[in-house]
Amino acid sequence: MTATALAVDERLLRTSPLRRLLGRPELGSVVGALAVFLFFALVADSFVRAAGLSTVLYAASTIGIMAVPVALLMIGGEFDLSAGVMVTSSALISSMFSFRMTANVWVGVGVSLLVTLAIGFFNGFMLTRTGLPSFIITLGTFLMLTGTNLGFTKLISGTVSTKTIADMEGFASARAVFASVLTVGGVDFKITILWWLGLVALASWILLRTRVGNWIFAVGGGKDAARAVGVPVDRTRIGLYMGVSLAAWIAGQHLLFSFDVVQSGEGVGKELTYIIAAVIGGCLITGGYGSAIGSAVGALIFGMTDKGIVFAEWNPDWFKFFLGAMLLLATLLNAWVRKRAEATK
Repeated sequence: MTATALAVDERLLRTSPLRRLLGRPELGSVVGALAVFLFFALVADSFVRAAGLSTVLYAASTIGIMAVPVALLMIGGEFDLSAGVMVTSSALISSMFSFRMTANVWVGVGVSLLVTLAIGFFNGFMLTRTGLPSFIITLGTFLMLTGTNLGFTKLISGTVSTKTIADMEGFASARAVFASVLTVGGVDFKITILWWLGLVALASWILLRTRVGNWIFAVGGGKDAARAVGVPVDRTRIGLYMGVSLAAWIAGQHLLFSFDVVQSGEGVGKELTYIIAAVIGGCLITGGYGSAIGSAVGALIFGMTDKGIVFAEWNPDWFKFFLGAMLLLATLLNAWVRKRAEATK
């Protein structure tokens, strides 16, 4: 190969920092997060206090734990409409199994993990075997879990909520793992923040540093083309759904050990929150594009808006309006950033 050919080979061209920045999928969400933060910092003094920021981070973490695997699933080109009620299912299984079997709470936690992973496997397996859209598969799972949560809870406890397990063996240690409070500089932070950051770091490493990450992007870009070059499409999709179920288990245990009692109707509608957080963070509906960090920023925007409205003493009914506006603006900004990135290549 001649020197002239090497000089024009695009694989050998250096990429400028600006070009790399414009190519990041989370750029639009970072700009949006800064704007939201500055806005509420100006209209609500308590928003920027340490205690206020702790509250915002906690609200963001409860969404972010689920938004991370949902983002990976969307990058892989799929959806999971059962993610919200799966969190509740995980909590109900732990609580009711421990209560009915009078076993150590950790036994119920373990059983819940196995069952929740099985639900994720079911979603992925049905998707790969039937060829039906993920919307239909997971909508069916959503409806089945919603009915099962309510039916089994009323059958076992006689009400729509679980019985207390706070006096059972293992409850204190489980609460320490899933729902404890860490004090730093006199400010209390929930342990879910650490779970959230850990999942973001793990997901980013998988996407950017492993072969599995390449598979996820390839499947989201086009499963037929990915299969043609040797990507294990079915295993990748099943693994992504099981990743969502693992996060649902973590979130469900936090729900249980934070409040002890779980309402069987919780979680309905939360799946849209996780999807919106991922979209605000730069994930495309069509798949093949996005990042774990972007989903974390999307969840942070959720937390700042939710608590910022409270700190500003506004009517919380306006939250959904701001949420919809942010979704549209973030999507438009993400599209603009992508066009700019492609134009600079």
